[in-house]
Amino acid sequence: MSSRDAIVEVTRGGRVESRHRVSAAAINPQGELIAWVGDPELVTFLRSAAKPIQALPVVADGAADAFGFSDAELAVICASHSGEPGHIEAVEAILSRIDCTEDDLECGVQWPFHKPAAEALRDEGRSPSRIHNNCSGKHAGMLAWSRHCDVDTKGYIEPDHPVQVRICSEIAARARADCEAIPLGVDGCGVPSFALPLNAMADIYANVVTSAETDRTSAAGRITSAMTGEPWYVGGTGRLTTRLMDVAGGRLLAKYGAEAVYCLGDRETGIGITVKIEDGHKRAIGPAVVEVLKSLGLLSGEELEQLDDRHFSVVKNTRGEIVGEVRPDFQVERAN
Repeated sequence: MSSRDAIVEVTRGGRVESRHRVSAAAINPQGELIAWVGDPELVTFLRSAAKPIQALPVVADGAADAFGFSDAELAVICASHSGEPGHIEAVEAILSRIDCTEDDLECGVQWPFHKPAAEALRDEGRSPSRIHNNCSGKHAGMLAWSRHCDVDTKGYIEPDHPVQVRICSEIAARARADCEAIPLGVDGCGVPSFALPLNAMADIYANVVTSAETDRTSAAGRITSAMTGEPWYVGGTGRLTTRLMDVAGGRLLAKYGAEAVYCLGDRETGIGITVKIEDGHKRAIGPAVVEVLKSLGLLSGEELEQLDDRHFSVVKNTRGEIVGEVRPDFQVERAN
């Protein structure tokens, strides 16, 4: 099989029913491509995998210290959270401390990802609000930076707002690019989203974890420690990102982005990885990510066993019967 044929298969009755094409890139701390799947230079949007980098200015420019943010609060600033009560409480705590309210959030309204949390709202006769948006923590972080830097909080989602200009400079520096050259789109929550090649995204994560291990008191060090130390706040109950960081014992920094883009950094080796399911279907991301980590030797046998249900996930019908499987079918190519 050539690297261009890399897929995740979906089976039913022992036959392949669907295929999801995979591309991935792995970069070492020196910025060199060491392994890949499919097209490592595929350009796509970073989406919510940008959140840890979008959070770096909150720490680097003093807002986190000024407002006394805990690791859990820093983690929820980096999160695509599930809208569970603990997530909402963390975002509310941030807003209260920076003298903002939910009305200051410029993200849209969204039902919680966590079904019990969504059902609880319905049972109470309530509708979701902006704070239930999976990006509300990120938006609270942007408001915190704006408060601390004494700039207008209104319109903080616009590309020319100081917080977005600052974030773009952070993204560009760690991707070895020019901010003005990075194509922008509008993310699901209204803020700018950055289009980069997969190898550049992986380079960002390699840079972050390498910086974190070099200086754990740095912005990269504190964000990495917060996310890996409080993984539930980054995702939520049963979420792949939370599971990966938990199972790896804090060694892996991981973050999912919409349309099935996934970024990771290994704190021990400094390797950065980006995986993209090209049709954007999230059901293929777990098998692809775990297979790439396995192929690179970044998961132990025990860790792989704990993640087996994500490596080879099942397809069920409405009766709860297992009728198929979602499984990786590709080989990771390596540089000589």
